[in-house]
Amino acid sequence: MIKQYETVFIATPVLSDTQMKEAVAKYTDLIKANGGEVVYEEDWGLKQLAYPIQHKTSGFYYLIQFKADPQFVNTLETQYHRDERIIRFLTVALDKNSIAYAEHRRQKGAAKAAAPKEEPVSVEEPEIDVEPESVEE
Repeated sequence: MIKQYETVFIATPVLSDTQMKEAVAKYTDLIKANGGEVVYEEDWGLKQLAYPIQHKTSGFYYLIQFKADPQFVNTLETQYHRDERIIRFLTVALDKNSIAYAEHRRQKGAAKAAAPKEEPVSVEEPEIDVEPESVEE
């Protein structure tokens, strides 16, 4: 029985952009290699942590939504535990309402990204024709 899951992991902030992409590729490839399907990915970027974890105050957040067999979650979380780049993770099974909400959020984000950017409106100062008043003597 295939279920849909959402996993968020926090990677150590000392990773370079290339190393972060390698970490993400490792987990998306692991999902695909075990018969899963990556539904959606989102890079949340570098964020401050609510409290220090392993003496770090920030971390790279990454979200992956995927469909897989329930036994695969144990394999995924074991890999998270073994990877020194990952400082925290959370994997949850999505119910039908969560799946609908996630789909709605993705569509809303895609529409926002596809919408043409509004150009800033420039306010022109009206020209004031100031002529010196003539003083009659």
